[in-house]
Amino acid sequence: MASNSSKSPMLPVSEPARGDEGEKERLLKGDEKLFRGSAMTRRGANAAISYMACAVLLVMFNKAALSSYNFPCANVITLLQMISSCSFLYFLRRWKIINFTMGDSLMTSDSSSTFVPLKTLMHTLPLAVAYLLYMVVSVESVRGVNVPMYTTLRRTTVAFTMIMEYFLAGQKYTPPVVGSVGLIILGAFVAGARDLSFDFFGYAVVFLANITTAIYLATIARIGKSSGLNSFGLMWCNGVICGPLLLLWTFLRGDLETTINFPYLLSPGFLVVLCFSCILAFFLNYSIFLNTTLNSAVTQTICGSFYHWTRLDTIWWASV
Repeated sequence: MASNSSKSPMLPVSEPARGDEGEKERLLKGDEKLFRGSAMTRRGANAAISYMACAVLLVMFNKAALSSYNFPCANVITLLQMISSCSFLYFLRRWKIINFTMGDSLMTSDSSSTFVPLKTLMHTLPLAVAYLLYMVVSVESVRGVNVPMYTTLRRTTVAFTMIMEYFLAGQKYTPPVVGSVGLIILGAFVAGARDLSFDFFGYAVVFLANITTAIYLATIARIGKSSGLNSFGLMWCNGVICGPLLLLWTFLRGDLETTINFPYLLSPGFLVVLCFSCILAFFLNYSIFLNTTLNSAVTQTICGSFYHWTRLDTIWWASV
């Protein structure tokens, strides 16, 4: 068994199994801290950098589809990305390159068609609901306010994430971390003060987007610890639950019919853009789950600010 497992290629997941203390100690020794006094390991730093790189590249391809080709259905792109991610995960698991649970052997039986027990799948239902709310409200939030104030208000997501992590996962942060977050928010409000134009409904929707983002990330952190699933397992459950709901939503909105009638649907350039968009979305979602479980939801939120301006353009095109 040991020799078979050692021959199987294994992609990085999130955390070692809780019960395997010896293995956990070995991994921690090999995973050096980023620098003395830092809580982030080199592996965690790599996850954060990978997320930011994938995010910027994905925005470029999404924007090319939505603006350069004037594709009108952003939800269909999200649906294709979700289907592609589930397909990648299915074949990677079937070929025993990855597993879905922490501490699970790659040589375990694949008798289950879903790879995850129904009870575990239902345990991740709050994550799927949080994801759908996050997607819907994020697109809607850009409509009611100007771009500078939208950016300013979205910076407060870090504070909401810290609050949600405390209530959902019991995570507490040190005074220096809280002070750093306060400086980020203060700087954002100073930068956006000249563009202040109060709109109660618009501001309310943006703050609702902050709350849904915080709930989504904090839910990843909580369910990642309590479900026994690694990053791939969380992605699989999220896709299995959200995929059919998103398919139904695009059908009811008429997005599928619009896509079929899209003049550039079979254009080689458009198909290449969609292909790269789906591949990058897989790596982006994986890096989100990995970054959140290895580091924290707050770290993920701050990393998300890195590409906020480019992502804003994509959200804008999705909302018009």
